[in-house]
Amino acid sequence: MTAGERLTSGMSDDLAPASHSLNPGVRRREVFAWAMYDFANSGYTTVVLTAVFSAYFVSVVAARAEWATFAWTAMLAVSYLLVMVAGPLIGAWADARAAKKRVLLLATIGCVLATALLMGATAGTLALAVVCIIVSNFCYAIGENITAAFLPELARPEAVGKVSGWGWAWGYVGGLVALGACLWWIKGAAGRGQTTGEAIPGTMLITALIYALGATVTFAWLRERAVAVPVHVAHESLARLKSTLREAARYRDLALVFACGTFYQAGVATVITLAAIYAQEVMGFSTEDTLMLILVVNVTACAGAFGFGYVQDAIGKKKALMLTLFGWVVMVAFAYFATTRALFWVAANLAGLCMGSSQSAGRALVAYFSPPGKSGEMFGLFGVFTRLAAVLGPLTYGAVSWITANDHRLAMLITGVFFVVAIFILARVDETRGRNAAK
Repeated sequence: MTAGERLTSGMSDDLAPASHSLNPGVRRREVFAWAMYDFANSGYTTVVLTAVFSAYFVSVVAARAEWATFAWTAMLAVSYLLVMVAGPLIGAWADARAAKKRVLLLATIGCVLATALLMGATAGTLALAVVCIIVSNFCYAIGENITAAFLPELARPEAVGKVSGWGWAWGYVGGLVALGACLWWIKGAAGRGQTTGEAIPGTMLITALIYALGATVTFAWLRERAVAVPVHVAHESLARLKSTLREAARYRDLALVFACGTFYQAGVATVITLAAIYAQEVMGFSTEDTLMLILVVNVTACAGAFGFGYVQDAIGKKKALMLTLFGWVVMVAFAYFATTRALFWVAANLAGLCMGSSQSAGRALVAYFSPPGKSGEMFGLFGVFTRLAAVLGPLTYGAVSWITANDHRLAMLITGVFFVVAIFILARVDETRGRNAAK
């Protein structure tokens, strides 16, 4: 049975029984609607950031200039820095005004429109590509923060790992759908009288449409359960955020998870944003080769996210995350030493398995350690650290490749250091203490 079938099996308007993984009053179709947002936005990360546009930007838009890889990482760094500033305030505002769905809608519209405009990015349109990537990635990241903040409202504390895994797994299905549609479009290029390069802009419109259609289900069925606070919005948002920061000492283990997330997410962000570039520049993959590789990796990532959701709740979220971090270290070693396509395929699929499980486990730990009524703020703060990671990791890779005349292997090896540091930080987390503090 697939992740989608598990999510929708038995779906009805009946309330979930007390023994279910969901909170009282939460309908099964509502969890499916929440997971559909992961389905919708995964096409953006898979096609735009990972498989297609990243390599297209380096080879076509930037014409393989020595600074091209660094420019790609710098654009993403700018967007993530903006999220670091705006994310916590937007999260606090959404909590205070019971406006998570409203913010999610605006973020979705922004990402969809900016992604669609990328179809106009070709050789000589560097400014257009820069603006659209910064705007689309900013909106994507804000939407990711906000949709994660719904998790504590939907799942019981002891089942957040499982429910988080459902969302991540279904998200990878969405990535597969978007990538499959784009691969079909690119394979048909010759029949339309186009080259592969000329077909790539059309994949941006395909990705935007899938994002919009998938998110429609979310907005139709997902409920806003928070109650608005009738105070001055800006004052309340800042006050709630300051209160959270003042109380940070009470949430020691949540702070450690934030720190751990900064480092392992730096590595994950590097793999996501530079995988296609590495495959093309180091391993000699063509666009179609890369799409097929990422397609298979998404299947592996889906299995990792779904299966590890259950593992998290069985062995503990900390232990599950620790296993994935060791897996990431092994993956970096495989990628560094890979000289054949077969070995690189092994590294890529190991990355997929670790990616799905580590992303799910990290989100589950934050939800598990978040105090009631502050999930939006906590995920907004987590967003600060993960966006810092998304600046630190890819920008480090880009700088190393630029300084060393495009030595991508060395840049990949340095990426492994982020996962090693994350392991040492995670070892200090006490899962029971963190949950008690949240209560």
